[in-house]
Amino acid sequence: MREILLVLHTGRPANRKTAMHVMNELGRLGLRTRVLADEWAELGPDPDLPPEWAPVPVTAADDAAAGAEAVLVLGGDGTLLRAADLARPAGVPLLGVNLGHVGFLAEAEEDTLDEALEKLAAGAYEVEERTTVAAVVRSNGHVLGRGWALNEAVVEKTTRGRILEVVLEVDGRPVSSFGCDGVLCSTPTGSTAYAFSAGGPLIWPQVQALLVVPSNAHALFARPMVIAPDSVLALEVSAEGGSAVLDCDGRRTVPVPPGARVELSRAADPVRMVRLAAQPFADRLVRKFDLPVRGWRGAQQRRDDGRSNA
Repeated sequence: MREILLVLHTGRPANRKTAMHVMNELGRLGLRTRVLADEWAELGPDPDLPPEWAPVPVTAADDAAAGAEAVLVLGGDGTLLRAADLARPAGVPLLGVNLGHVGFLAEAEEDTLDEALEKLAAGAYEVEERTTVAAVVRSNGHVLGRGWALNEAVVEKTTRGRILEVVLEVDGRPVSSFGCDGVLCSTPTGSTAYAFSAGGPLIWPQVQALLVVPSNAHALFARPMVIAPDSVLALEVSAEGGSAVLDCDGRRTVPVPPGARVELSRAADPVRMVRLAAQPFADRLVRKFDLPVRGWRGAQQRRDDGRSNA
């Protein structure tokens, strides 16, 4: 039987109610639901859920999504990033339904949930691969830790009163050194997240590139840079300065002691995302950020030009 792994934000009663609705709808559509055991414990049994549609509890391990058709996420971007931990090892696509605030990574909204479930059951969707970042921390020839990120990997200071001194290197060549609060290495997907707040540009998800954004740098040349997707970014932390931390998507951290080196590059494994409709990224920006587009005459102008050329 086809199965869908359900991951949700259980902190709101409305979300728990929506999760039960999803299990009923998926059962009606011929799909069985998996759910993380700890989340199922918070949901509790539902007398209205037929026994044959009861979910299969699984542990939050690398194989939680193995063999599933998709990972359905109910919540905001934080919940989707958590679900990506489970979907990526299995190569299973994510379908996000926004029950939070902006929910930039989500494909559907709560008011289009039933339509999204029907398309999922019918296989009426495409899968888009999103670049991820791999990070490794080294010191004195030893690997101290590794991580990966869908949005961004950040090297940032751990002591508020001290500046983080770094040397920035791209493809084995030094580019600049400066004091800062941190340096972000973002994917195009993450360009609308922390990197955007730090002053970085928006990058269309289809662009193959990595984005480097210094945070509060004390330097004349510390502008955001868009580098090649196969480039390797390295940050050398001053041996005389304070310690730092590598933070990947706010979920995985590795201590970075003075004198350590952090290497960041495109990861081998992408995160796969369900796309239900061919929606231009510009439309997503306008909708999610509520951008002012009143007065746009582009569509009318194209019609007028078409008539004049006929």
